[in-house]
Amino acid sequence: MTKALSVATLTETIVAHIDADPASLRFTPIRTGRHNTSYWVDGNLGRFVLRIAPPDDAGFLFYERHMMRQEPELHTLIRAETAIPVAEMVGYDFSRTILDRDYLVMTALRGTPLSDASGLTYDRFQRALGQVGEYLRQLHNLTATACLGSEACGYLGAHHPMEPQPTWTEAFYVMWNKLLDDVVACGSYTNDEAQAMRNLLDLYREHFDGPVTPCLLHMDVWSQNILVDEAGTVTGLVDFDRALWGDVEIEFAVLDYCGISEPAFWEAYGVPRDESPSAMIRRQFYLLYEVQKYMPIRIWRRNNPASAARYKQQSFALAAQLLPSP
Repeated sequence: MTKALSVATLTETIVAHIDADPASLRFTPIRTGRHNTSYWVDGNLGRFVLRIAPPDDAGFLFYERHMMRQEPELHTLIRAETAIPVAEMVGYDFSRTILDRDYLVMTALRGTPLSDASGLTYDRFQRALGQVGEYLRQLHNLTATACLGSEACGYLGAHHPMEPQPTWTEAFYVMWNKLLDDVVACGSYTNDEAQAMRNLLDLYREHFDGPVTPCLLHMDVWSQNILVDEAGTVTGLVDFDRALWGDVEIEFAVLDYCGISEPAFWEAYGVPRDESPSAMIRRQFYLLYEVQKYMPIRIWRRNNPASAARYKQQSFALAAQLLPSP
């Protein structure tokens, strides 16, 4: 956030949605999470969370702009159809009436981010990973057909970063090319380098052409977005703003990258992972999709071109593994 908000503004924001005593409200910044600005809100009615989106000029990937706007509907769906511990939405406003950015007000979930739970034993840590597996299986059982009434694929939320696509192959092509546009826009890829990445996907298109049932994917499950208690019980999954509808394998690639894809996770998830040659090729592209996003993030939001250059080098190394032998 470029400028701290006054207590008076924060109080006005909360009392617009909660019938709390304004004098009782206390705001404590939440230090985890780098994209949004969040506060614990304590008062006479208990504890809540206020999450405020970045300013509109913060620098966004194509699917990040206004992505918070899909969360109220997703939280309602997930709370109704699964046992996944997600917060109840108390209120939200995307009209910019009080603040000059979007915000959400939610009930506070118990627990500590897994990233901060340094006192967990090995067994309790494994228990947490297993519960994440159970919960993601429930999430992945939510299909676009059943929940949205169509077979559409892609980022389908209220932020509308792309047109819905009839197949996952077409959706991933749109996503891949839009992300490459962002990498070019931040200056990390030249047009020729981006075109080489576009051509690489064309070369392997046949490996994406199988049928895919689009299901709900979190797409940001890492240790900071998993809340646990002292016993290693998962008390919350948070930050569904990057969610999309598509191939579960792209979710698995994020889990691989974030260190969640461990045996305890898979045992609890209960469905074998596709290990076919085509799946391994898709997995490499999905990992590339995850890695390449960090170049615009490091340039636009962290002002760290050296870090972006390292992600570029990693991306080229991953792409080189897909190049046909001479």
